[in-house]
This record gives sequence, structure tokens and C-alpha cells, in this order.
Amino acid sequence: MYKVLLVDDERMILEGIQQIVDWSSAGTELIGIARNGIEAYELIAKEQPDFVISDISMPGMNGLELVEKTLQSFPNIRFIMLTGYKEFEYARSAMQFGVKHYLLKPCNEAQIYEALAELVSEREELRERERFVARMKDGLSKVLPHVKEQFLRELVSNKTYGRSDLEYYRELFGLESAEEPVRLLLFQLEDSHEYEHLFALKNIAEDLLTGVLLGATLNGRLLMAVREVPDPALLLRSIEEVKRTFLGFYSVELTVALSEAGPMEAARRLYREALECMNHRFYVGEGSLITQSDLPADERGSGDVELDEERIALLIKSGLSDEVERELERLFCQLAELCLEIGVTRSYVLELYAILIRLCSPEDRHRFTAQMAEIVRLDTLSSLKTFVKEAAIHVTSGYYKNSISRRSSIVERMLSIIEQHYMDDELTLNGVAHEMLYMNPDYLGKVFKQVTGDNFSHYLSRLRIEKAAEQIRRSGDVKVFELADSYGFGGNSKYFSQAFKKWMGMTPTEYRKSLEDGKAE
Repeated sequence: MYKVLLVDDERMILEGIQQIVDWSSAGTELIGIARNGIEAYELIAKEQPDFVISDISMPGMNGLELVEKTLQSFPNIRFIMLTGYKEFEYARSAMQFGVKHYLLKPCNEAQIYEALAELVSEREELRERERFVARMKDGLSKVLPHVKEQFLRELVSNKTYGRSDLEYYRELFGLESAEEPVRLLLFQLEDSHEYEHLFALKNIAEDLLTGVLLGATLNGRLLMAVREVPDPALLLRSIEEVKRTFLGFYSVELTVALSEAGPMEAARRLYREALECMNHRFYVGEGSLITQSDLPADERGSGDVELDEERIALLIKSGLSDEVERELERLFCQLAELCLEIGVTRSYVLELYAILIRLCSPEDRHRFTAQMAEIVRLDTLSSLKTFVKEAAIHVTSGYYKNSISRRSSIVERMLSIIEQHYMDDELTLNGVAHEMLYMNPDYLGKVFKQVTGDNFSHYLSRLRIEKAAEQIRRSGDVKVFELADSYGFGGNSKYFSQAFKKWMGMTPTEYRKSLEDGKAE
């Protein structure tokens, strides 16, 4: 059984995890709990557990400080970190200390069990590798490539090698002086790919790069140690050639991070530099070659993003998709220019997505909320922009459809009112708005014209004339003043005749005569 220590400053979480996890089924036993980092470190020094499950945010000594202090004295202890969404990037920084497992709160029994099972499996694999190396000592030449890979992994992760150790391995591997400066290269394959691609990449890199000393797969990436060359530009050109060649063979982009030069014994520091460069992939995008010179010169964290929730909500509710896209483009361009800490940038994106959740329909709200976890998994600003834009356009289109439907319904009511009251000479847009629909007349007039293509007064006047013309056709000899009185012109014969001529091309008298002439013929 592997020993586990549980650390969290929230009593309910401590008691909950303690009770729900089937420790023995995971091949572990819970040997203690602690309420903060200081208390946890005392138990670690006393009990030396195999695994520690720890919260990130705690008083006294936080989770990351606990990891760093523990690994200095007990490098074989493995951690599972508990964190919330806003601490996600903070939690990922723990990977620089060898932490591979982190769980987002709230987490359930299955997630904790799975993380423990992975650690147990890794520990068993480690023990098996140690037994394997012991059995194969007599045939070292056959396993030397594997030993090289394992040496590089341990050199940059969780094992400290002294000068005597480095000298031993230098002689074992046939390397030159341990003082010789090296650089670390970290390759990440983008898009979907097979695990075998990493081995193919290793072969291509060894063929095209000058001075390759060691190479190993690590956390799904390829790590290589190369000898420093007098002309760094030559190394950069060689790396670009590796990228082009691999893309040509496998149609898979490579993102490459390159450390500064330093002695082999500083490999852990060089690896952290390479990781820092690879993290900057979040801003520069996939398929880049990233060096220390690409990182922001000033400390990140300054500057404000103009996230105007009221404006965004107004644009979305108005159904203006083009305007929404332009506003989002402006926001993400500002995030790219500021180049804030990735966790801060993510928090802005989460805030923006939360606005969309508040604005989306009740039918979409559950799906949108569930998809919030996708923001945590997306690892470039470009992919986050695409994700948020698609969600925003979906919400905006919903408002647009509702707006069209609502406007059509309003106009239908207006047309019904006009049909019923067109003979009333006091019927006006203001009257319809205030007395019948209780709506703003300016807004009502705009909606009416958007749907019918005509303004209210023109539509009403034309309808009255059409009805009057119909009366003339039906009754024949009808007095003009009677028509003016009956069809909403208040008995004003002159105004009625002018309006009739405008719409029909002739006066009422001429129109009646044309009908009579037609019959005579």
C-alpha cells in the first residue's frame, strides 16, 4: 500500500474526501490529514508519504510552496493538486516541479481515485524500470538508448545529479566535457497525431540538427539536449528545417521552444526556460519557434482590458452579429497586445463567457455552463477567441430571430388596428402607440417600416384611398365629401382629392368617369 497525506484548509473538503474515497481499492492508505502547508510539511518529514493530495490556496504555506519545499528534501513524493478555475494557470505552474496531476474543484470520488491510480501505476512502472535496469547491467549496450532517455528525463525533472554523477554518465554515454554549454529543445506536436510520431520526429531531428547529445519523450513532447554552436542563427535555421520536413511527411505542425545556453548541470533551469517559452505559445499560437527573446521584456500583469458588459449585452440583444464580432475582435486584440499572465487573460475570457451565459436562452444555459470547462482545456488565445466568438454569434442569432418574430407580431397587431380604425380621422401613430400598444411611437414607426417597407402615415393614407376607390367602383355615384368623411379625411374634400390623385393618378371624379367610359365601351 502506498501512503497518502491529505491537505486542505477547508474542514468539509477534508472530511468529504477522507470518507468518499476507497483508499485500499486504489492501492493506498490514508496516513494523515493536515489543515495547512506548515502542518502538512511536519507530517511529510515524519511519515514520508508516497503521495500528497493538497489544495493550492492555503494560509501560512500555500500548495505550491509546499511542493517546492517538499521536493527539495523528498524528491520522490508525488503531488495531486486541488484548484479552482481562477487558479488554473497557477496550478499548472506546479508542473515545473514535476507535478502532473491536478483536479478542478469540486472533484468527485472517481476523479481522485483515477489520479491516485495513475500515480500508483507510475510508481509501479518506476520500480519495474529500476528492476529492469538492474537485470540488464551485463548487457548495458543493448539498453543504453533507454538509459539515455531516462537520464535526461530525471535530469530535468525530479532527480538532482551532482558533478560526480554527471561525470559518470558523461563517460558512460561518450559525451564531451560536462562544462560544455548546451541548449534544451522542446518539441510539441499540434493537432491529432500518433504516439509513434514522436519517435519519427526524434529521428528527423537527430539527422538534421548538429550536436544532438540526448533526446527523450516527456509528457507527450520531445525533449532534446543539443551542443551550443558558435552561430545561434544556424541552430534556428536547422530547427525550421526540422519543422518543414516533419510537416511534409506527416502534415502535423510543430511548436518548438528553445532555452538559453548553459552547462549540463543547469538542465533543470534550462528546462524551466524551455517550458516558459512553450507556455508563451498561448499568445503566439501553434507552429511557432519560441525563444527567450520572444517573451515580454517587462513584467506581465499591467494594463486593463476594456470589458464593457453593458455594451456587449446591448449589441447581442440587438441581434447585431457584425458589431458583436468587431467588439470581440477588439477585446482579444487588446489581450494579445497586453500579454498579461495567462491566468489573468483566462479570467477575462471566463468573465466574457459568463456574460454570454447570462444572456443565452434557458434552453442553452445548461449546455453553455457545461462547456465552460472547455475554456480551461483550450491552450492558445486564438482557440479561445474562436470558441467565444462561436458562442457569442449563437446567442446573438437567437436574439435576432426573436427580434424578427417579435417585430412581425407587433406589426400584425398594428395592421389589425389600422384595418379596424382606418375610417377614424383621428387615427395616428401616436394614438396607436400610446392608447393601444403602450409603446414608444418612434420605435413603433421604425419597426413598422422595417417589416412593411413603408412608413405608417403613407400606409394608412394608401389604404384609405384604396378603400375609397373600391367604394366608387362598387357604388358608382358617390359624393366626394361623403368619401372624405367616410374614409378618415374628416370631411376635407380638397385634401381627400389631392391624396386620391397622388395614389390613383387622377381625381375621384376622373376616376368615376373612367369607370363609366369603360362600361360604355
